[in-house]
Amino acid sequence: MCGIAGFQGRFAPDLLSACVDALSHRGPDDSGEWYSSRSQVGLAHRRLSIIDVSPRGHQPMHTPSRTAVIVFNGEIYNFRELRADIERSGHSFRGQSDTEVLLALYEAKGEAMLSLLNGIFAFAIWDDAAQSLFLACDAMGVKPLYFAQTAAEGFLFASELKALMCTGTIPATLDVVSLFRTLGYLWSPGGATPIRGVRRLGPGEALRVRDCRIVRQWTWAPSTWLAEPIDVGSAEAARRVEESLRTAVHRQMVADVPVGAFLSGGVDSSAVVAMASEQAPQIECFTIDTGGVRDRGMADDLPYARQVARHLGVKLHIVRIDSSQMAQDLEQMVVQLDEPLADPAPLNVLYISQLARQHGMKVLLSGAGGDDLFSGYRRHRALDFERYWSGLPRPVRTGLRRASGRLTAFGSSGRRIAKALAHADSTRERRLTGYFLWADVVRIRSLFAPEHRLALATERIEAPLEDYMRTLPQGMPPLHQMLALEQRFFLADHNLLYTDKMSMAAGVEVRVPFLDNDLVRLANALPVNVKQRGRHGKWVLKKAIERHLPYEIVHRPKAGFGAPLRRWLQHDLRELVDDTLSMASVRHRGLFDPVAVDTLIADDRAGRVDAAYTILGLMCIEIWCRNFLDSAPRRFTSDRVRLRASAVV
Repeated sequence: MCGIAGFQGRFAPDLLSACVDALSHRGPDDSGEWYSSRSQVGLAHRRLSIIDVSPRGHQPMHTPSRTAVIVFNGEIYNFRELRADIERSGHSFRGQSDTEVLLALYEAKGEAMLSLLNGIFAFAIWDDAAQSLFLACDAMGVKPLYFAQTAAEGFLFASELKALMCTGTIPATLDVVSLFRTLGYLWSPGGATPIRGVRRLGPGEALRVRDCRIVRQWTWAPSTWLAEPIDVGSAEAARRVEESLRTAVHRQMVADVPVGAFLSGGVDSSAVVAMASEQAPQIECFTIDTGGVRDRGMADDLPYARQVARHLGVKLHIVRIDSSQMAQDLEQMVVQLDEPLADPAPLNVLYISQLARQHGMKVLLSGAGGDDLFSGYRRHRALDFERYWSGLPRPVRTGLRRASGRLTAFGSSGRRIAKALAHADSTRERRLTGYFLWADVVRIRSLFAPEHRLALATERIEAPLEDYMRTLPQGMPPLHQMLALEQRFFLADHNLLYTDKMSMAAGVEVRVPFLDNDLVRLANALPVNVKQRGRHGKWVLKKAIERHLPYEIVHRPKAGFGAPLRRWLQHDLRELVDDTLSMASVRHRGLFDPVAVDTLIADDRAGRVDAAYTILGLMCIEIWCRNFLDSAPRRFTSDRVRLRASAVV
């Protein structure tokens, strides 16, 4: 796990140093730069040493013939098998790193190498013979890679947006459409960023750059949803899931440094730890005590995490946090994320990663992806309930939609019902994409300044999701369509993005066994009836791990992290709201309508509307603008976080 950056074009070579400085938190162990004045290409690297921690793993790394050079971020889990195949052809290696295997594989296979890789990665290879850059990301989009094409200088890329912005070569022009979608979804689907002209490479995408210009961009990883579905009984499906998960976890434990794990006490992280403990019985686990953050009635994960740790005989370390701490760290969270994701949950990843690093861990296994493969979110259950009303005449469904708007004042249950019915009279495709929205599109559009509001009048907020749905096989069950959207957008553009940024702020690599290539293919091929059964999601996964964990762990209700945001906005964050979203501040930025924003805040405080996450989104956008447009972006250094942690067995 590392940070990479580079360019081709008319850039000053010392830009490489600025980029690696901006990425120093991603690789505290080593750094390197390489520049060719003949080809006007430069590559830079920050290293977090995990496999082959010796100097032989240093990057940028050249082939023996010096015809190709690579910078690589991530891990290739099947690199030993690939290495053995290459060695049989007579090739010899100098070290033990997966980076060297990637270089040799590129020499032997070229772009076709990608289909052979099982891992998480973002890399760039300069091919001197072809005089071109080759960039690629892993199939699920675990490792981010930002890129930009400038009009005057050429092409740039980096693991984080802040490394590109610090070069001063990219026009700081806002992408208003991306921010429009951020307010609607709390994240921006599809790879667009707040800066016009800067994008993230999507899951399974690759680029070829020649003569300082992108000459080809393509998706190298075919969708696993295109594979033939398998028809197996429940018992056989559970057996296959158990074996595939075990293989994935054991495969991803390869490292030359200690490997730990997240343990929330939920089904997914507990399943990963159960499998990991088979190979490492003393694996150290890390969790968070949210007692100082939760509202009354919110689920407490900590007793479940302790129960799993006792059952498996593993050590559990706990970081204790409080509401004021999280509220105070929100501003720097936005800076570290590079994008204004309106969700406090990323701070949990940071706190746990910092605690793990204090205990000598550079690698943590995560349960991320379980919900997105096997169905575990509330919207999956809501989709199942559609059978009770989707067949009603459209005028009746329109009445349900209109009535649902009045339910938001009736607490969390009312808000969930309102969200489920918000698109009741729409087409099935629009209903599916609508489940991902957090706010009414008309209200969101009305918050923008008049000139932007006019430009957004014809903009389809759901366009990336609906366009992607058209590429899926005809006749897919609605649940599988939704899971495809989860994997392509919610997972890649939100969960994986913040997990990478916040863990790397602490110099920790997070691995995601549920997103192993083979397990993803299996999960997507299984029939709907082994995933969602009535109100019970992840049915086949629970059956697969029943014999490894206590019954009450496997069958506990899902309890995702829910910050008391509505309380924060009234108390801990009130001063920050009044500062970032004052009429003077909003008017100065020119992005939003100051009267509309002020009215929304007043209505929310009076209880006339529930706009907590919309207000958070507005705040995050303004904080982002202050740090990325008004001043040079800063990295989230550990001394800015007041970490209070204690180890508990």
